[in-house]
Amino acid sequence: MTTSNSAQLFEKAKHYFPGGVNSPVRAFRSVGGNPLFIEKGKGSHIWDADENEYIDFCCSWGPLILGHANENVLNAVGKTMRNGTSFGAPTKLENDLAELILSNNPFIKKIRFVSSGTEAVMSAIRLARGFTKRNKILKFEGCYHGHVDSMLVKAGSGLVTFGNSSSAGVPESFVNETITVPLNNREAVEQAFAKYKNEIACVIIEPVPANNGLLLQDKTFLQFLREICTTNKTLLLFDEVISGFRLGFCGAAGFYNIQPDIITYGKIIGGGFPVGAYGASAEIMSCISPEGNVYQAGTLSGNPVAMSAGIAQLSECLKKDFYPELEKKTNYLIEGIMKVNGFKLFKLFKLGSIFWIAFTEKEAIKNAEDIDANSMAYFKTLYHALLEEGVYLGPSGYEVGFMSSAHTYQDLDKTISAFEKALKKLK
Repeated sequence: MTTSNSAQLFEKAKHYFPGGVNSPVRAFRSVGGNPLFIEKGKGSHIWDADENEYIDFCCSWGPLILGHANENVLNAVGKTMRNGTSFGAPTKLENDLAELILSNNPFIKKIRFVSSGTEAVMSAIRLARGFTKRNKILKFEGCYHGHVDSMLVKAGSGLVTFGNSSSAGVPESFVNETITVPLNNREAVEQAFAKYKNEIACVIIEPVPANNGLLLQDKTFLQFLREICTTNKTLLLFDEVISGFRLGFCGAAGFYNIQPDIITYGKIIGGGFPVGAYGASAEIMSCISPEGNVYQAGTLSGNPVAMSAGIAQLSECLKKDFYPELEKKTNYLIEGIMKVNGFKLFKLFKLGSIFWIAFTEKEAIKNAEDIDANSMAYFKTLYHALLEEGVYLGPSGYEVGFMSSAHTYQDLDKTISAFEKALKKLK
C-alpha cells in the first residue's frame, strides 16, 4: 500500500498549519507515520489521496451514524443550499429540528443550537453558573469536554494522546474554579461537596466516558451523582456530545433513565455539519439571553444547511429498530473478532454502537489511571496492520470506534478477517 500522495500533502500542510493539521489527533503522532488525507467517503467506506479504500469505523469521530454521503442527507442539504446557506436570522428549519428532538426526548424541554460540542459545553457551564449563582465546577479525570479553558484539567481525548494533563494558556485562576476527582469514586465526590459546600454550580460528566477509552460507569454511580447534586442544589450536567443520539435517540439519559439538569449534544445532530446544542428544563433555559441574563450568541447557530442535514439524519434514527440493528451489528463484529483473537491481552469493550480496543488483563476499565500507557505500543502496531488490510480507525488507542447503519455484514466479515491477520502480527 502506498501513501505517497498523503505524505506530500502533509509536508505541504506543515507550512500552513501548526503540526500540519487543524485538530491535534489527526497528526498520527500516537500511531506514527504520516496522516492519511481523505478524498471521499460513501456509505461505510472512505478513500484516501492515493485511492486506497478503507472500511471506516471512525465515522468522523461518531456523527456519521448513517455513514458517509447519505442520500437523504445530501438531498435535504442540496435543496436547502439552493435557497441560501446562511442568514443570521431565524428560519423554519430551526423550529422543525427542535420540534423533532424535543417531541422525542422527554429529558429536555427547551434547546439552544450552537456550532460545536465545545461551544455547547462552554455555554452550558455558563448557564449553570448563572442559574445557581455559584462559580465552581466539578469534573472527572479522563472525561473530555472540549477545549473550554476550565475543562482542560486532567482531560482526555488528544491531550492524553500527547501525554499532557492540561494545556498551556489556561490561567491558574480558571483552574482553581475546577474541582477534578477520579471517576467511579463516591468518596472523592462526597469530600469535594463537603469542602466546597454551596460553591459548586454543576457536576459535569460524560455519562458514557468515550474520549479516553470507553470507561463504562455503573448506573449506581450516575444515580449517586443525581442524588448528591439534588441534595446540594447543584446542577447535574450530562455531556452527551458522543453518547447523545448514538446510544439511542435519548442518549445516555434515556439509556440509564436518569434526569440530568442540563444536557449537551454535538455534531451527530448535523449529519456531518458543524452543530452542537444544549438543553434543559424551561426554567433553566429561561436564563439564556434574550429571555434571561446569561449571554450566548452565534451567527451560525441554527445554520439552515446544518438544520436540514440534522432533520434528515435524525428522522432516520427514529425509524423502528434503527438502534437495535446498530447494536446487533456491533455485537456481530466484536464476537467475530474475539473468536479469531489469539492475543492474550487484547480486549474489546462496547456499549450500543460504540466500541473500544484495549490491551489489558483487566475485565473492566472504569478509570483513566487503569489504562496502561505502555499498551499503546500494541495499538500502534495493530493500527498500521489494519490499514494494510483496509480498515480505518481513529488514529489513537485512546479513541473509540463507531458503527453506522451503512456498514454491511460483508464489511463486518472483512473487518473480522483483517483483525485476525493484524493480531497475528502482534504475536
